[in-house]
Amino acid sequence: MSVSRETLISAYFGERQEEVARFAEILATWGIERGLVGPKEGERIWDRHIANCIPITTLLSKGSSLLDIGSGAGLPGIVIALARPDVKITLLEPLQRRIDFLEEVVGELGIEVTVKRGRAESFKGGFNYVTARAVAPLPKLATVSWHLVMGGGSLLAMKGEGAATELEAAKLEAPKIFKKVAKAEIHEITLGELPVARVIELKKAG
Repeated sequence: MSVSRETLISAYFGERQEEVARFAEILATWGIERGLVGPKEGERIWDRHIANCIPITTLLSKGSSLLDIGSGAGLPGIVIALARPDVKITLLEPLQRRIDFLEEVVGELGIEVTVKRGRAESFKGGFNYVTARAVAPLPKLATVSWHLVMGGGSLLAMKGEGAATELEAAKLEAPKIFKKVAKAEIHEITLGELPVARVIELKKAG
């Protein structure tokens, strides 16, 4: 038996169900108006964007810190913040118009999320998790963000069916990084009626 959208929302967003519904509305209106979401995406906000970000929330340890790089419209960072209020979230985005959007969304939803302008390669800090969705192929993503992952922490990259190919490419193209990888694995996560989600985890040696 498949699990409905309503069941997933109540299971993963708890007391923040109204906020996630409002976020979906924002993406379908402001997001499209400002060019952060494609003009044809309005009816697919839940299926293609919000639901797509739920599986990664199941991989995070309680009370951890997370940096979402190239956050764009707040995916997956704002979805993670709504599903996991125990996680300390920072959104990193280089473009000012997207920063303005993210700050407005955070204010509108009333959530505690830090928004920073910058690029991963020049940003400073250390986080338990660094996440990204549709930012860059894994070899490049690992190269620009690895310094932001704390020892014992993980880079979590949301990927599609080509996840295994990207992981093998990263091993060849970023050998310096893989010397410090304690574990590399692909999580295939199935929740309810959602399509299988693939998240590549590169865990940094402690």
